Amino acid sequence: MWTLQSIDSADANWNFRLLPGTLKTMGRAPGVDFVVDAALVSRVHCRLTLSNGNELLLEDLGSTNGTFVNGSKVTKTTLHDGDKLTVGRVEFVVNTDSPGQRAGHPKTTWTT
Repeated sequence: MWTLQSIDSADANWNFRLLPGTLKTMGRAPGVDFVVDAALVSRVHCRLTLSNGNELLLEDLGSTNGTFVNGSKVTKTTLHDGDKLTVGRVEFVVNTDSPGQRAGHPKTTWTT
């Protein structure tokens, strides 16, 4: 299982969980899986896909203000334990309970 937890308590203390084999969308729209109603977050901002092999993939869905991982703008990337995901002005810390995905493993990032 992976979790995304907002870092600043002023951000409503958002805490989202992903289980293997799930695909979740994040944004402001009522129909997304993870609703983040905050400044600069697009209606459908990004998609998170957790494979059955416990690999967490992030894809920006054409958001107006971009999706950032550890301060770098990304279009697609693999997330790792301890990464900082930013959508709009909200920053999340990414955590996993899987030892094989702990911090220190190499990151793969694709940007445009």
